[in-house]
Amino acid sequence: MRLPPHILVVNGIKVRRPVFLIGAPHSGADLLARALKRSPGFHVTMGRASVAHVVYAFARKPSIGHTSGAVRVLRDALAESWQVLPRSCGQCAESCREAGGVTGTGPCVSTGDITRFGDGSPDLLYSAPVLLQAFPDARFVQLIRDGRDVVADMLDDPACLAWFKPSMLTEQTEFPNTFLGVNKDEHLDRWKGMPVAGKSALRWRSAVRLSAELRRTLPQDQLLTLRYEELIHKPVPSVTTLTEFLETRVSKVVLYGTGVPKVGAWRSKLRRGDLELVEKVAREELKRLGYLKKS
Repeated sequence: MRLPPHILVVNGIKVRRPVFLIGAPHSGADLLARALKRSPGFHVTMGRASVAHVVYAFARKPSIGHTSGAVRVLRDALAESWQVLPRSCGQCAESCREAGGVTGTGPCVSTGDITRFGDGSPDLLYSAPVLLQAFPDARFVQLIRDGRDVVADMLDDPACLAWFKPSMLTEQTEFPNTFLGVNKDEHLDRWKGMPVAGKSALRWRSAVRLSAELRRTLPQDQLLTLRYEELIHKPVPSVTTLTEFLETRVSKVVLYGTGVPKVGAWRSKLRRGDLELVEKVAREELKRLGYLKKS
């Protein structure tokens, strides 16, 4: 006899059809998280420590995601993240507090207003299979962005670059490693000697491959893929598609802010050598996605 799916209850509210925003670093998942935080009934968190610790444990040691306890650990981490307490926003990342318009410690939302939950924490993509097991009715929205723009922004982000420091490769780090983009054990020494632009390109390449795999395996009613470029250049149809997919009104105000990363910024931000390396490492994916012309 098949057991009924687990129903998580947070603050007395059943978690149904939670939304997870995923993609490579700097692909725009944070923008969508900001938009959803403005949507009626949504409680969206971004970068809470309870979730980050689990996500990066899985990133270092992917085999953890295949253990019997992985689902429970990730579900419990999200339950803690979604708890609405008098000082709960004090545990959130600054970007999450700012997006929620919180100047103190919170909370940013009233429990009486919540009907759905979501999370847009960085690097959730690598936990997507476990998230689906934890929440079989979940909705995933993944962002795809030009890898050259992604790398350009990663090179300006100390948090991203920190993963490339030798001290981050602990004895718990497993290889092959999807998070770092190292496909084979024998490639590790070559990876260690690569410039950070190349390592960043490997992370993007690995992320879009994983995104493609999700498109092949997840039902259409559970996964929506959006292009960052269309989200910025054609926000109305993109947000309309997102609204229909999530069956809730989504604000597009945040897409017009002055701080929104520009499309094609790599042309002025990437040095020639870095650009050549990125296009060499990620050429196949850049072409497949239409960012590079096929020769």
